[in-house]
Amino acid sequence: MSDLQLLMNAVGMLGIAGSIALGIWAFMKSAEAKQLQVSVENLRHTLDEMDEQAKLVVRTDIELNKAQEELDKKITGLYTLQTLSRAISSTLDESQIFSKIEPSLLSNLGLEKAMALSWDATLRTFNISMAVGFSDVDIPSIQSLLESGKGHFERLISEDQSFSSISASLDQEFRNTLCVMFKVTSFVISPFLPKEGKKGLLFAGASDPDIVINEGDEELIKILANQIGQSLENARLFEKTWQAHQELENRVEQRTKELSHALEEVNRISQRKNDFVSNVSHELRTPLTSIKGYASILLSNKLGVIPEEAHKRLEKINKHSDELVQFVNELLDIARIESGRMTLKTAPFNLKSMIDEVGDMLSVQMAQKQIVFSAEIPDNLPEVMADYSQIKRVFINLVNNAFKYTPSGGKITIRVHTTDTGIQVDVADTGCGIPEDALDKLFTEFYRVDIAINQEVKGTGLGLAMVKHIVEAHKGKVLVKSKVGFGTTFSFTLPKSTYL
Repeated sequence: MSDLQLLMNAVGMLGIAGSIALGIWAFMKSAEAKQLQVSVENLRHTLDEMDEQAKLVVRTDIELNKAQEELDKKITGLYTLQTLSRAISSTLDESQIFSKIEPSLLSNLGLEKAMALSWDATLRTFNISMAVGFSDVDIPSIQSLLESGKGHFERLISEDQSFSSISASLDQEFRNTLCVMFKVTSFVISPFLPKEGKKGLLFAGASDPDIVINEGDEELIKILANQIGQSLENARLFEKTWQAHQELENRVEQRTKELSHALEEVNRISQRKNDFVSNVSHELRTPLTSIKGYASILLSNKLGVIPEEAHKRLEKINKHSDELVQFVNELLDIARIESGRMTLKTAPFNLKSMIDEVGDMLSVQMAQKQIVFSAEIPDNLPEVMADYSQIKRVFINLVNNAFKYTPSGGKITIRVHTTDTGIQVDVADTGCGIPEDALDKLFTEFYRVDIAINQEVKGTGLGLAMVKHIVEAHKGKVLVKSKVGFGTTFSFTLPKSTYL
């Protein structure tokens, strides 16, 4: 081959080699470009995801801020509602209840205006009881619109319905009417319904378009309206109670005056009675003394011997004179005790010695009638602080009374025991007993139980009355227990001696 041919072959080979090398380089660059494209796609995808996450974070942050604002609003609203409820509940004056809804508290609820509309069912008209956030110019126009559209408002009360500007069930025309009437963009209207008295509606709203009423605001206003209704009910009940109390006080005052006049009259009559008894008793004593004196002279035969029959009559005169003297003395004693003229000579003494003395005094009579007389007295019995002679009369009267109504073979027992406040004495017998319906009259002056035995047993009805007066003069009490056919127990109390 020639040199030229060889050169051409070499160049051809070099061209082929270059083309191969260029192909290989192009392939490698293409692979690298694809890898870079994949990386770019991955980066773009990552950036898209980061963008979505950033948007999500922003949205979440906005929602959280909004939720926080709503939560703060609810907390403020609840706190304000609590303050309002406490203020409304603290007054029992119906006219002061609505005045507690102040502009600052209303603002805390996120509202600007409030109005209370009271319904007068008799006149069939609405009256504005409270207006916050309204000018003086607004009131007449609102009152006029209330009159023209009162049927809608009356229906809200009768159906106990609450509505707000976001309520789907509220008629659009009525919604627009309320907005124009009260000059607001959003509102809540809720009835307050006390059981008695004037019912009505509570309106609350805002004229600022940025203030939007939500369900939470509607619920707060409904609760506030219910609280107003309850407070109005409480105020009405208080008013009725106060009026009843005043009427009762007036009646009590009037009755007290009447009773005071009656008591004064009773005291005057009682004083006249005591004066009469005292005067009559003193006047009776003089002729009784003369009768008894002349009878004694005749009985002593100083004027000559008198016949036996005359002697018997004179003894009866003497005996009955003694009974009449005792009766007069008892009347005088009762009159003195009732008028407070009797002075007690109190001193400490032992009841045992007095009971023994009374027993000895009546022992002959007891033996003749075969009545067993006994006393149950503790050895360590304290002394009593009392008037010895007067308490002795109490014992004699009670034991004599038991003796009269106890049949032969019966028993009379005196029991003494201490109590928390003093000493109690019981005089018990096994006599005929006293009917239950007569027990509360026993200590009345001149009263005698209407039973057959009293036709035979003499008495004036003054003994037990005197017992009661004497015991009560010692700051004690007299009690009686009895059962017909089983006997009677009279009890009285006396104070202990304060001496050691």
